[in-house]
Amino acid sequence: MDKNIFSSLSLGKMSFANRVAMAPMTRNRAPDGTPTALMAEYYVQRADAGLIITEGAQISDQGIGYPGTPGVHSDAQVEGWKQITDAVHAEGGHIFVQLWHCGRVSHPDFHGGALPVAPSAIKPVGQAFTNTGLQDFVMPRALEFREIPEIIEQYRHAAAMAIKAGFDGVEIHSANGYLLDQFLRDGSNHRSDAYGGSIANRARLLCEVAAAVSDEIGTDRVGVRISPVNAFNDMHDTDPQALFNHVATELSKLKPAYLHVVEVNMAGEADDSVDMQQIRDRFKGVYMANGGYDKVRANAAIASGAADMVAYGIPYLANPDLLERLRRDAPLNEPDMATFYGGDEHGYTDYPTLGDI
Repeated sequence: MDKNIFSSLSLGKMSFANRVAMAPMTRNRAPDGTPTALMAEYYVQRADAGLIITEGAQISDQGIGYPGTPGVHSDAQVEGWKQITDAVHAEGGHIFVQLWHCGRVSHPDFHGGALPVAPSAIKPVGQAFTNTGLQDFVMPRALEFREIPEIIEQYRHAAAMAIKAGFDGVEIHSANGYLLDQFLRDGSNHRSDAYGGSIANRARLLCEVAAAVSDEIGTDRVGVRISPVNAFNDMHDTDPQALFNHVATELSKLKPAYLHVVEVNMAGEADDSVDMQQIRDRFKGVYMANGGYDKVRANAAIASGAADMVAYGIPYLANPDLLERLRRDAPLNEPDMATFYGGDEHGYTDYPTLGDI
C-alpha cells in the first residue's frame, strides 16, 4: 500500500502515528521569556500531529531577537516548558523544541545597548521588532574566532536543558536569516578564518553545532532546519545549490533524526534557483518538506519518496484539528494575521474545530 501523510513513521526510538509535522511558528506570547500555561493549551490542542516543533526558543540571552519569545536555557524556562511537554505527552504526542539564535537581526534594545553578533559586521537591510516597535537594523559586531566555541556551547547547553524539560528532541534553526544561516551564506559571511570563505568553511559552524548537540542528547533526537531559497532578513548567496548540497551531504554523515527544508521563499512561492531534489538525494535520513503543501501534493511527495514528512505552518496555527480536517477533506479556518504575534488567547487558542461548527 502507498505511504501517505496518515502512515506511521519510525524516527529513532520514536514512532509517529502520522507523517504530519506542526512547523515552528513565532507567536510572541512568553512576555518574560518563560513559557506559560496558555502556550501549553495551544500546543496540546495540536498534539495529534506526528511531531510538534515549537516556536524558536533562544539558546541564551544573546540569542534574543524579538519581544515575548521563550528561551530554553534557564531553570525557570525548563519548568515552564515542562507543563507543555507533559501535556503533549499525555495526549500521545511528540514534541521537539527549536533552538534559536537571531544573530545580526537582533537589536541593542534586547542586550542592554550591546550590539547583536554576526559572522561579519554587515548591516542587514530591514527593521527589527523591538519592545518599543520597529527600529532599523544596526551594524552588528563580528564574532571573534575565540567566541565561536562559546556559541557552540550555548547550543549544547540548550539541548541538554530541552531534554531536562521533557522534550523528545530539538531542531537546530539554521534557516530564515538567523545566526547559523548567516554563517552559511556568502552575502552575510565575509570571514577570512576557518568559518568563512569556502562553502566547507561557511558550513563548519552548523556542522559543529549539530555534532555537539548530537553528542549531548543523541543523534536520533536532533533535527536541522534550512531554507535554501528564502531571502528573509536580507539573505543571499552566490551559489545556493552548491552550498545546500554540501550542507545536506555533511549533515547526512552525522545521521540526525531529520532534515527540515523550507522549499519556498518568504512569500510562500516556489523558486527554481535551487533544485530541492538534489538536496533530498544527498540527505540519507528523514526528509521533512515544508512549503505550501496541500493534502494531494503531500501524499504524492510521500508516496514517491520525495519527502518522508510534511510540515504545516499557518494551516496548523489556524486549525488545531488540522489532521482531522485533512483526513475528511474539510474546509480550513481562515487565519487572522492581526493576531499572529503577541496578544492573548484570541487568535491563539480560540480557533474552532470541526466539533465546534
